[in-house]
Amino acid sequence: MAAKKRRNKVLLFFQLLLLGIIAFVAVSFFYPNVSRLQHQNPLKTSFMEQREQDWRAKGIHREARVVFVPLREISPVTVKAILIAEDANFWEHDGFDFDAIAKAFTKNLRQRKFAAGGSTISQQLAKNLFLSPAKNPIRKIREAILTWRIERNLSKRRIVELYLNYAEWGNGIFGIERASHHHFNKSARELTAQEAAMLAAILPNPRRPLGHSAAKRAERIYRIMKLRGIVIEDFDDVNNSQSTEQQEDEQQSEEGEQQEQQN
Repeated sequence: MAAKKRRNKVLLFFQLLLLGIIAFVAVSFFYPNVSRLQHQNPLKTSFMEQREQDWRAKGIHREARVVFVPLREISPVTVKAILIAEDANFWEHDGFDFDAIAKAFTKNLRQRKFAAGGSTISQQLAKNLFLSPAKNPIRKIREAILTWRIERNLSKRRIVELYLNYAEWGNGIFGIERASHHHFNKSARELTAQEAAMLAAILPNPRRPLGHSAAKRAERIYRIMKLRGIVIEDFDDVNNSQSTEQQEDEQQSEEGEQQEQQN
C-alpha cells in the first residue's frame, strides 16, 4: 500500500512537471510582444543582459549598449557578407532552413560533437532578443516558436536590420555601428567588402574575433563574394588602365598627324 502511494506521488510529480513545462513553452506563443518590434527598437536584449550579469559576477562595472542605425545606413556589401556567412537562403525561407539543419546534423554526427547548428538569422535574432545562451530542448522549442512569430510579424528587411544592430561582434561589442568603429574606426555605411567579410567571420565566436579560424572564414566569405560578382576586384585599376591606353593612343595619333603636316 505504501509503495503504491509513493508511486502515485512520483507519477503526480512528473505529471505536474510536464504540465509546467508545457505551460512555460506555450507562453511563447503570446509573450513577449513581437509585433512591437515593427517600429520599436529594444534598449537591451536578453543576450546583452546576460553579458552584464557575467561582468558583474567578475566584478566588472560595464554596460552593454548599442548605437542603432537603419538598414539604409549600413553598406550593402556588409548585408551581403553577413547573409553569405550566416544564412544564404534568408530571403527564400520562412525562418527555418531545413537543408542547412540537415547538413549541420550530418556534420555533427560525423564529428561526434555539437558544432554546427544550421540556425537562420531569424532563429538567431529570436535567441539574441529573448532567450538565454543555454543549449537545451526547452529553449530550442521556445526559439522555434519565437522564430515563427518573428517571421509572421516582421518584414525580412526589418529582421536583418534588427539582427545587424543587436548581434555581438566582439567581447561586449553589440551592433554593427559600434563594431565598425571598434574594429575599423569608421561608420557602418563606409565598410568595404573585405572589412564586411571580416566582421561576418567574427559572428560564430565573437569573444575571439581575431583568431586564426576567423581569418580563414573571412577569406572564404570574401572569395564567395568575388565569385558571385558582389566584389569586382581591381575594377578601378582596369578603368585606369583603359583610360591610360586611350590617352596613349590619342597622343600617338596626334603625333602622327603633326608629322604628316610637317612632311
